[in-house]
Amino acid sequence: MIVASGIELRAGARLLLADASFQVAEGDRVGLVGRNGAGKTTLAKVLAGHGQPAAGTVRRTGSVGYLPQDPRTGDLDVLALDRILSARGLDEVRNDMRKAEALMSDPDPAKAERAIRRYGSLSDRLAVLGGYAAESEAASLAASLGLPDRVLHQPLHTLSGGQRRRVELARILFSDAQTLLLDEPTNHLDADSITWLRDHLKNYRGGLLVISHDVELVEQVVNKVFLLDANRSVLDVYNVGWKAYLNQREADERRRHRERTNAERQATALQLQADKMRAKATKAKAAQNMMRRAERLLEGTEGDRQADRVARLRFPDPVPCGRTPLTATGLSKSYGSLEVFTDVDLAIDRGSRVVVLGLNGAGKTTLLRLLAGVEKPDTGMVVPGHGLRLGYYAQEHETLDTERSLIENMRTAAPELTDTEQRKVLGSFLFSGDDVDKPVGVLSGGEKTRLALALLVVSGANVLLLDEPTNNLDPASREEILAALAGFRGAIVLVTHDEGAVDALSPERVIVLPEGTEDTWSADFADLVALA
Repeated sequence: MIVASGIELRAGARLLLADASFQVAEGDRVGLVGRNGAGKTTLAKVLAGHGQPAAGTVRRTGSVGYLPQDPRTGDLDVLALDRILSARGLDEVRNDMRKAEALMSDPDPAKAERAIRRYGSLSDRLAVLGGYAAESEAASLAASLGLPDRVLHQPLHTLSGGQRRRVELARILFSDAQTLLLDEPTNHLDADSITWLRDHLKNYRGGLLVISHDVELVEQVVNKVFLLDANRSVLDVYNVGWKAYLNQREADERRRHRERTNAERQATALQLQADKMRAKATKAKAAQNMMRRAERLLEGTEGDRQADRVARLRFPDPVPCGRTPLTATGLSKSYGSLEVFTDVDLAIDRGSRVVVLGLNGAGKTTLLRLLAGVEKPDTGMVVPGHGLRLGYYAQEHETLDTERSLIENMRTAAPELTDTEQRKVLGSFLFSGDDVDKPVGVLSGGEKTRLALALLVVSGANVLLLDEPTNNLDPASREEILAALAGFRGAIVLVTHDEGAVDALSPERVIVLPEGTEDTWSADFADLVALA
């Protein structure tokens, strides 16, 4: 159980949440909602113990499993299966067993004998901890999230960003924690894995708090809704499911509007009467009391809910370029013994629309990293055409310097703009005032997405490489971005699980990995998008 008492959250000087008290108890399946930047990720971090509130306390009883929006694992040389097993401490026993097994063939009989005894002792310990059954359980859970057995025996550094996030999700679910805090758990999941996760969370018996833009997940899973209202800096608690919450929230807005209207009408009548009475010295005190009553009436009501702000995104015309600004021939990439893809050719023509498809681990992110020059191919080459200017959006936001502030990132991306122009661009993406001086590392996933897109806007790029650009976005921001991409006059190479993003792009061609085959886009490929 998690109990929060009188907590206050701030982002710099900006108040996110004031004096909130609530709990997440066993059997609660809470959907935490609010617009991008409202403080959902900040609240989840504080509840998990990864951050501190500005005021108030958070008390945790029992174990807590926390999936951050951008999980950062430690040792990338660890096998994926060991990373999952580490949730119950089984990875250390397995690692010690591997070391003992290597020493069992030592030419020194005494050392070999000690290694055999150690291996037997460790094997017994693993059995006591339920290790062998646990390995099977972990593998089954991972398979349900789209991680086959071969992936589990690979080091984390050989996996794609999407696969590593699945490993982290599998680890949290495997932990058997009594309370789960999941921040955008469906990111990078295919349709089958999302369906499995919904069913798994529906049957979870502990406490659950989930942040998700997947409407079907919150609709099917949650039995409570916490609304973090950025306009009022309050947390509204609805002890109902998703559909009932939507109806009740609308009713609450209408009630607030009625109360405010009535209070304003009564306050206006009192103020008019007070103005008349002020003319007479004998009634000045009574007039003053009426004015106080009018002020109290207005103070006791809440203003109408303001519409959530949405980033205003428009790409300028790209800089001129040749007919084929980007070409690649014979690209191959492997990580150790793992071959990702071989002999991939492509040519990106001016203004073209290309979608890259393939199952998780097929090399979609790797291909974009090669095209962007972030990584080098094992064979083949990437050839820039005349006038090429690339804009690269990385799904893990690696293009952002998290140690520097927003405005410093903008200065690096667009040194030709004045300080006022740079701040104006950030303001159109909802970063204003002191927000621009915050270090990027403290931003939520949705805020990092907005910043990365802002840097793309000022790049003047004529070829955009986009890796899951709609992850972490609220519906209104997502629609704005898709509309901007649809109107972009340059070329776009897109990797996404978002079927709506593909529809908005209206692609002309598709590249299917790992084979590297290129084809004309048709509706036959549409069903592969959510499964990719």
